Amino acid sequence: MFEIRSLRSRIALQVLATLIAIPYLLPLLAMVQGSLAGRGFDNYVKVFDTGVVPTYFRNSIIVAGCAIVIVYVFTMLAAFGFAKLRIRGKEVWFWMLLIALTVPEAVLLTPLFVTASTFDLYNELIAVILPLAALQVPFTVLLARSFFAGVPTELMEAGRIDGANVVRVFWHIVLPLTRPIAGAVVILTLINSWNAYLLPMLMLNDPSKQVVTLLPSYFLGQYTNDQTGILAAAVITSIPMILAYLLLQRTFERGLSAGALK
Repeated sequence: MFEIRSLRSRIALQVLATLIAIPYLLPLLAMVQGSLAGRGFDNYVKVFDTGVVPTYFRNSIIVAGCAIVIVYVFTMLAAFGFAKLRIRGKEVWFWMLLIALTVPEAVLLTPLFVTASTFDLYNELIAVILPLAALQVPFTVLLARSFFAGVPTELMEAGRIDGANVVRVFWHIVLPLTRPIAGAVVILTLINSWNAYLLPMLMLNDPSKQVVTLLPSYFLGQYTNDQTGILAAAVITSIPMILAYLLLQRTFERGLSAGALK
């Protein structure tokens, strides 16, 4: 690992990191400060008094959990196939998958809405889960493929010599070696799924099906504009992801670096 030894370099690096972090920290501080304006912590009590917080959190957990499972399964299988299997035209398929990274989410809202309405999935969590998972798979496959490519082929060949087929080689030999990149995929999917806003806002109109990112909208309407309530709800919404990232930071960074360097 690269290490800076001189005191002057450490100070310069710390100053640079602080300057980079300030533009991101100031809005967070302003949000917390605004959420305490007026009635202080009673603003947070007001949010919980709405009675919708448990429902919104439950729906967000369902959406994030299902998206994680879908993304993990498809990412591991696709990355293994693209990196280790001989598939005719796999490079073409891989680059077609990467093209999806260039498509903005907003462009897909109208066709997704039409599709959900056609199949009677509007106001169902599945209408949010599937698009969220599909939008994240291209990047996670790109990240995981480079990691799978670094897994020694000799291990797979040894398994084949012992009589294992491709499925057993993948399950018993390759998959246990992919824990670092799997951790990064899970955390990245969790953050993106929890913070999703456009798709839930479009697809979920029923209050019993809405997710936690729509909680601030509860205090914004045609005749209401409760800024302290909005900011308090935003703080409550962001706390789980902040804690999750702080607790899983090392796993996330190790997985990203592994996927980039393998």
